[in-house]
Amino acid sequence: MHGARAGAPRGNRNAFKHGEYSAAVIAERRALRALMEEVGEMLEGLDGG
Repeated sequence: MHGARAGAPRGNRNAFKHGEYSAAVIAERRALRALMEEVGEMLEGLDGG
């Protein structure tokens, strides 16, 4: 079996043809995390008022 039915095994780095998609996803996650931190800081500022 070549894994066609189940897909590539989890963590199989050979399954990627290039890093474009994974790099884009990592950048998107970082941007989202930064935005969430910024919103959290804004909300903390409202509690003190």
